[in-house]
Amino acid sequence: MALIDQITEGIKTAMKAKDKVTLGALRGIKKELIEANTAEGAGGDVSEESSMKILQKMVKQRKDAAAVFVEQGRADLAENETAEAEIIAKFLPEQITGAELEGLVSAIVEESGAQSMKEMGKVMGMASKELGGKADGKEIADLVKKILSTK
Repeated sequence: MALIDQITEGIKTAMKAKDKVTLGALRGIKKELIEANTAEGAGGDVSEESSMKILQKMVKQRKDAAAVFVEQGRADLAENETAEAEIIAKFLPEQITGAELEGLVSAIVEESGAQSMKEMGKVMGMASKELGGKADGKEIADLVKKILSTK
């Protein structure tokens, strides 16, 4: 089942259950996917990879907003943003973290032949292509910096 179809079914279910948080998150996803489909040059279809990037961006936005709300003492708003981030994350592939991610990033650094921080962009390009949607970009960048700084 295509992602947009899964979202549409989820919206129907959330409407029946009167789940406002889930409904808001799913409508947000559908809006972003439709905008990507109709964007100039998209050709009316968004690839799976592009869809995953859109979802990752949405999760990151929600988490960043929640952090700002917590900073400002608005736990009620932060809770809503966190709940939406969790709902959106359900549509992403299982995330790679910890030692497994470190091993994959190390392999990418070796494969790229990078020897210094000057080549971080090259490594990040390869890592983003290989790990796109499966790991947080900031976490990948931190690992690349750590590995390259020890060389």
